[in-house]
Amino acid sequence: MQYIKKLNFVQFPPSFLNLARYNQYPSDMSDTKTSPANAGSPSPQPVIDLFQKCRDFTRADEVKAAGFYPYFRAIEENEGPVVQIEGRKVVMAGSNNYLGLTAHPKVKEAARLAVEKYGTGCSGSRYLTGTLDLHNELEARLAKFMGKEACLLFSTGYQTAQGIIPTLVQRGEYLVTDKDNHACIVAGYMMAKGMFADFVRYKHNDMADLERVISRLPAGAGKLIVSDGVFSTSGTIVDLPKLVEVAGRYNARILIDDAHSVGVIGRGGRGTASHFGLDASVDMTMGTFSKTFASLGGFVVGEERVINYLKHHSPALIFSASPTPASVAAALAALDLLEAEPERIDRLLKNADTMRKGFRKLGFRIIESQSAVVPVIVGDDMLAFTLWRELFDNGVFVNAFISPGVPPGMQMMRTSYMASHEDSHLETILGVFEKAGKKLGIIS
Repeated sequence: MQYIKKLNFVQFPPSFLNLARYNQYPSDMSDTKTSPANAGSPSPQPVIDLFQKCRDFTRADEVKAAGFYPYFRAIEENEGPVVQIEGRKVVMAGSNNYLGLTAHPKVKEAARLAVEKYGTGCSGSRYLTGTLDLHNELEARLAKFMGKEACLLFSTGYQTAQGIIPTLVQRGEYLVTDKDNHACIVAGYMMAKGMFADFVRYKHNDMADLERVISRLPAGAGKLIVSDGVFSTSGTIVDLPKLVEVAGRYNARILIDDAHSVGVIGRGGRGTASHFGLDASVDMTMGTFSKTFASLGGFVVGEERVINYLKHHSPALIFSASPTPASVAAALAALDLLEAEPERIDRLLKNADTMRKGFRKLGFRIIESQSAVVPVIVGDDMLAFTLWRELFDNGVFVNAFISPGVPPGMQMMRTSYMASHEDSHLETILGVFEKAGKKLGIIS
């Protein structure tokens, strides 16, 4: 324990960082040019090996050696609420498999049959040789399910933001984004910056600050407001009614990322806009297949003319191989189950609510929400690693989020729940948290 306290703890890999929180990007991304005043013989500069920073990065190795490394743990078997890691069964309390469909027999069978019929891959982009009738079917089904005119599939959920944002927001136009948006949105607006668009950020879920920021932009310029629907780290829901009001006053379009919303909130799991009864007020909704839909890929729904434009202009679509037959077939089967068994959503939300009440009763500090994500705040990097290890050793797997992936003081165990969690699983999770929390002095 004394050894681990001396370590500079490993940071989250970029996919876990909320990059928007950090002002680490230059305001001018244009090429640097040498001025005549600087012309002449350059001063000798030391030769630096590009890979030296890789060799100097040893923090992960130190944490591994101390036995507290929580990342890249290989899952050997997956039954949904219970997985096998390192040869033993543990209750999974950190997965985004919200409806518990990754192990559903109908989903697995659909993937198997698709491989038999279409093979393992499409060997081309949607634009050329990579479109199957399965892709068209899923797009039509999702557009209808989400109440929009059209849908477009992308190969990953992360790639979806990069396919939409820089394609739509370009020179002379503005992206307006929540500071706590997911890293895929951050990557999208950095790409838009490369297309000479401008972006501005507003305080997390603060609609007064959104109005302050957007009111300073040119009245006649095109604007796109982008926000998570359910924020992935905290599980909180965007204040969509007020966001819609601000967008209306300032001639802005709206894109909502419903990666953690579809299948969780809204009528029949239709996401954030449906949750607030604002389906017609949200211009575009994007999502992923890697959570509710038990697969891999992403999608966006919206007006047919907008989707058609993306289809013919988005580099992320045109220059990427299309989603695999098995992935699309699995997502279709999951959509069938979502529509046929809406009670799964009720069970999911009941499970998450049970855990919120349980954690509060035990004395843990949590972030309140109405989603499937229930963060338990620890407030310290070392304590987060230690608690994670105690939970894992006692048969419960969760996700440890440390700074700078979360603000200082907000280090947490990000727990998330599934419709397939049974009462006995929830009792086990709470029991293990209670034991570990008392041992470490987090609760009395």
